[in-house]
Parts: sequence; structure tokens; C-alpha cells
Amino acid sequence: MRRTLAWAGIIVLCFQGARLTPFGQLLKPCLRRLDGPELPLTAGVFRLPLRDPEQRFRAGVVVTLGSRSLVMTESLPSRASEILQASDFFVARRLGRFILVELLGPHRVLSTSAHRGGEREDLRHLANHQSCEANGDTTRSTHISDIGLLAYHREVCAEMGVAPDRTAVMGTAANMAYACHRRAEFGDLCADAIVTAGVSGNSARAGDPAQWNETDDGWERVPPYAGTINIMLLLNCPVTPAALARAVVTMTEAKSSALAELAVPSLYSATIATGTGTDQFCLAAPLDPASKQKEATGPHAKLGEIIGVCVRDAVREALRWQNGLEPSYTRGLVHALGRFGLTEGRAMKSLARLLPAEQYALLDSNQRAVFFDPGVGAAAYALAAVLDRVAFGTIPEGLARDTLRQQATCLACALASRPQDWVTIYQQLAEQPHDDPVDLALLAIALGWKSKWT
Repeated sequence: MRRTLAWAGIIVLCFQGARLTPFGQLLKPCLRRLDGPELPLTAGVFRLPLRDPEQRFRAGVVVTLGSRSLVMTESLPSRASEILQASDFFVARRLGRFILVELLGPHRVLSTSAHRGGEREDLRHLANHQSCEANGDTTRSTHISDIGLLAYHREVCAEMGVAPDRTAVMGTAANMAYACHRRAEFGDLCADAIVTAGVSGNSARAGDPAQWNETDDGWERVPPYAGTINIMLLLNCPVTPAALARAVVTMTEAKSSALAELAVPSLYSATIATGTGTDQFCLAAPLDPASKQKEATGPHAKLGEIIGVCVRDAVREALRWQNGLEPSYTRGLVHALGRFGLTEGRAMKSLARLLPAEQYALLDSNQRAVFFDPGVGAAAYALAAVLDRVAFGTIPEGLARDTLRQQATCLACALASRPQDWVTIYQQLAEQPHDDPVDLALLAIALGWKSKWT
């Protein structure tokens, strides 16, 4: 016993993978001097987060000397860790490309984790991590595909130093530095959302044509995590299993509302995205037999309201950092009509054809001012709304051409700052009919630019 206590102050992480770390190398001869070189030495390591305002980890070594085992532990400051949020129920830390939430007591958890997913009451940690880069990282995506999700889950947990059977894991290409935390409260109710979000790679609307098919032999094509919205939602009160499931609906609706506010387009159809094809979540609520379980987490209940608020705000902020999406940016002409085929390159090529050389050169020099003009953006979104309503059957197709021409006329007048030219420009658009609404919008830009400087 004295020997165990004498060694309890050693702070080491013995192994990294299968290799002894420098601390482990130092430990080995010390132990041999203590008990003799003839004794076999084996060692294993554990590393678990502590609830500690000084951002410390508990590091330990289990050392076997002959028939005797010594367990040596000590607190180790982790310079790579940063506390994102701490409460009486959890501590959330960022550790490089990982975000790790330690649950400080029993929780009912519902998650999409490939291992230990679904509803569970035995989890200790929730994790989100950057599993690969967003573009061209075939090495990482192939590695994950080759070893399988279960083995990869264990690999990730080993890298974080947590038990794989007590950890729910999410993966993404999003940078953990852009993770956003938002808290919402009402009375003694509290909800915390920690979100990473990226939509540039595979934003989609529920019901869009799918790209993947799962067969008995596995996936026919495995998608990279090119764009993913991962949500950790932590409640401070017990909820029933049914309320936990309903909270997922509220959380998903909040995520989709954030995408709608930012007009994030689906990459698979001409609609607004509701998420991505690889979204994941971890939702946790404490288990407390002494407290009454909440039964309502929908939008009519205050608990549902604060779930919606913190998730929506966190998703918006995460997208601002990861993809540069914010309301002022989304006013642009290309953002408004991009889901219908408008790109910057297409716009400039068409405008070069529609404008005299001198006027085109002037527009090219002021491209950002033109494409991000608030009036142009407003008219472009009105045009997009008409296209949506025609596609959804709200507006008869027979009225589409004239209704779109009216919105295009508004776009041209907004750019020209000459509302008095509305009738003239409407007639000019009618003389050059276009079946493609993007071509109609670009013609309106050209006519508005001419009107402004003629």
C-alpha cells in the first residue's frame, strides 16, 4: 500500500497508440529499479475528464508488476482543452478537433451515434469531432469506410481517452473551432445547444432525390461528411421518453427554420434546404427520480420554446463561421437565385453579351455593389418566391410568365433607382421573352444598368 501511495503522484500517459510515450519510457526503468529488472512490466492507461474549472484531466496508469497491480492517478492540466460551457449537469470542452461533453450524472440520451446510439441511460460522454477535411480528403473517408463505423467509433474514443461503450459520437468535416454554443432559459428551465454546421457540400430538402442506397451488402456509395449539421442539446430537467423523442422534432424544426431564414438552397433540387444528408444529434436530459419528469417539449410549451431558440440561434451562428452565411450576405442576387441555376460566372458571361463594352466594364468594376444592392436582392427573392409558388401549385402556370416579368421589372427599376421607368422596362422585357427565369433576371439587370446611366 505504501508503494502504491508513493507512486500516486506520477503524472503520465504511458502509451500513444502502441508506442510508449517519453513519460512511459521514463516510468519503466523507475519501476524496474523499484521491484527488480526480472519482473515483467505491462501497463495500460486511462484518461477521463474531471469537472474542474482549471480545465484539468485525470490521467492514470494501471501497472502490473508480477502478480501485483498498481493504479496511479493524478490531475493533469490539458493545455489543448477549452471549456465551452459548464453547469451542474455537464461540462463541455473543446480539445483540438474534438468537442467532448461529460455528463456529470445519469442522463437519458437519444442520439444518432453509430455505436451506442438510440435511447440509452448508461452514457457518460457525448462527442463531436472533425473526421476529415471538407474537400478532397479521400484518405480519411476511405479509412473510415474500410474499417467500418464501429471500429472507427472505438478509434475516435481511444484518441479522446474515453470509454467507447459509454460515449455517443458524431462526425463532420466542420471545424470544431467554429462550434457555437447557445443557451436559452425560462424560469428554472434551461437548454444548451452546441452546434457545428456546414451546408456547402450536401444541403438537401427532405424528399429530394437521394444519392445513396443501403443494401444487404452495405452502401452502394458512401458519402463523405462534406456538409453536416451536428447538434448537441442538453436539458437541465428530466423528461419522459416521449418528451425526449418530441424534443428531436422541435430541435429539427429549429434547425430547418435557421436554414429557411438564411435561404440555404438544396443542392439536389430548386428548393430551400431543410438540413443535410448527414446531420446527426445527441440529446441528453438528466435522470432524477426526485424530480417530476417534463412531458411536453413541443413549441406550445416553454421548454419546447427554449429548445427551439437555442438550437436555431446556434445553427445560424455556426453557419456564419463555417460557411460565411449571415443575413447581410444572403441578400445577394446569386444567393437568391442560385438554386435555379444562377452563378456569378453565368451572370457575367450573359451581361457581357447584353451590355455595350463600356457599360459592361463599368458594371464589372462595380459587380459587388450591383449584385448585393438591397433592392435588387428584394426583387430577386420576390422572383424566387413566385417560382416556388408556381412549383408548389399556388400560382397557376398560365400566370407564371407575366408574374415573373413583373418581378423582373421591379428588379431592373431597383437597380436603376428609377421607379418611373417601370412601364418602359416591362415593355422591353415583353419584347424579349425568356423561358428561363435566370435569363429573364439577367436581362433585367442589363436593362436596369442601362437605365441608371443613360
